[in-house]
Amino acid sequence: MTYIKFIVFLHILGGCVWVGGHLILLLRYLPQSLKTKDPSHILRFEEKYEKIGIPALIVQVITGVLLGFSYHINWFGFNSPADVVVNLKLILLLATVGLAVHARLFIIPKLNEKNLMRLAWHIAAVTLLAVCFVYLGVSFRMGF
Repeated sequence: MTYIKFIVFLHILGGCVWVGGHLILLLRYLPQSLKTKDPSHILRFEEKYEKIGIPALIVQVITGVLLGFSYHINWFGFNSPADVVVNLKLILLLATVGLAVHARLFIIPKLNEKNLMRLAWHIAAVTLLAVCFVYLGVSFRMGF
């Protein structure tokens, strides 16, 4: 297996963990928490998922940067289709990190049944961003 194939493999594997975990959170645990008005379902999932989700995201970032350099991407430029895809993924990453930091600092420490819906919107947004990551990744190989 070549270096690039291995990096792509790790990138896809990290994406599977990241996107899959958020889809499970959105489709399984969030509805349960909203139905019972009990945020503990989400918190228990997050506690377990974070141990593999955060490393998966770190793998995504590292392998994404390595792939960007290997494809000679014009960082923060939109000169070619590859530049567009990679830089849109950077924008999605910044939005994901922004939502995560906001949730971690301002919502989760005070999480209760009254502000559960705020966290639900964050979960939905991060999951949507994760699915957009997948779409853009496929677009890199297959075209828009």
